[in-house]
Amino acid sequence: MGGGGNMSNPTAKTELKKNPLQRMPTSKPPFTIGDIKKAIPPHCFKRSLIRSFYYVVRDLSLVSVSYYIASTYFHLLPSPYCYLAWVAYWIVQGCAFTGIWMISHECGHHAFSDYPWVDDTVGFILHSALLVPYFSIKYSHSRHHSHTNSLDGDQTHVPKIKSELPWFYKYSNNPLGRILLLVTALTLGTFLYLTTNFTGKNYGRFACHFDPYAPIYNDRERLWIYISDAGLVATTYVWYRIALAQGLAWVVCIYGMPLLIHNVTLVLVTYLNHTHPSVPHYDSSEWDWLRGALASVDRDFGLLNKVFHNFGDTHVLHHLFTAIPHYHALEATNAIKPLLGEYYQFDGTPIYKALWREFSECIYVEKDEGSHDNGVFWFKNKL
Repeated sequence: MGGGGNMSNPTAKTELKKNPLQRMPTSKPPFTIGDIKKAIPPHCFKRSLIRSFYYVVRDLSLVSVSYYIASTYFHLLPSPYCYLAWVAYWIVQGCAFTGIWMISHECGHHAFSDYPWVDDTVGFILHSALLVPYFSIKYSHSRHHSHTNSLDGDQTHVPKIKSELPWFYKYSNNPLGRILLLVTALTLGTFLYLTTNFTGKNYGRFACHFDPYAPIYNDRERLWIYISDAGLVATTYVWYRIALAQGLAWVVCIYGMPLLIHNVTLVLVTYLNHTHPSVPHYDSSEWDWLRGALASVDRDFGLLNKVFHNFGDTHVLHHLFTAIPHYHALEATNAIKPLLGEYYQFDGTPIYKALWREFSECIYVEKDEGSHDNGVFWFKNKL
């Protein structure tokens, strides 16, 4: 999955020479967001409705072709080839679902077109088809971008300090325990985040993305949460009717398992973009928007970089300029690297190795002992 996609980035060989575990600077950068914007070719900020819809059609075509092949030919295959074919279908279709999710996510940032109503319509339809509440995520995700890597304000991927770790962590500090936690996080992470705000901001009370009156949202946003929920109800009803006609097993094979793979890949990508030993977190005494936005890591997902619309290998840029469409993201990323210098983080470690390393080493955050940077926290793993 990882380590094979360096051809998509001409400067990857240069980046790999840098120690990926070297901590990024925490001092205020010698440049501003305006300086970074000037380094990017102006056309990178231009959105094309036609080009964006091309990617929607491309992804939906992949989904349709995969479905046609599975539903038409798989039952003709002898065992065990039939089972292998279904596993391949789940993986391909799940990754295609993640590509569609990335386009919906782009709609939420108004990076799809120049027309907000088009962006919200497309995003709502595509997200709902994946059982994701579009407007709920749009609003909570905007708070993530407004407070990235702030221990007090970030909305998602908020690490615990050591004293806040759940009780079971002290029993999971071994290979078997880590495997169980990793499998749970990859398969249930999205569901737990949506239903309980797992890994999200601590609001002091229960927070759920399906609840219009959750503390995540303000009064102006509550109606849109109802609309998001209606989209999920409509999708669920459609699949319920299909299950009555085709059977539950058919729905699980055609839709359920690819959706599970999609959730695994989504957690994988977002986790690795925001979890790394070199990346700091800040409390309210030290945090500012630019340093927080810079505190993410670009990764190389190989062939999946294109399938995921370069979400994982241009994530630093995304946190600086959310409205740049994905088809300009690589060019814009290469344009800002010389200016960012040590403030740009890239790790080309193969994905399976990086995932195990981060899950083993990035358990909680705390200040360095004796450090004068009182508001800067780093990942640690000593329990």
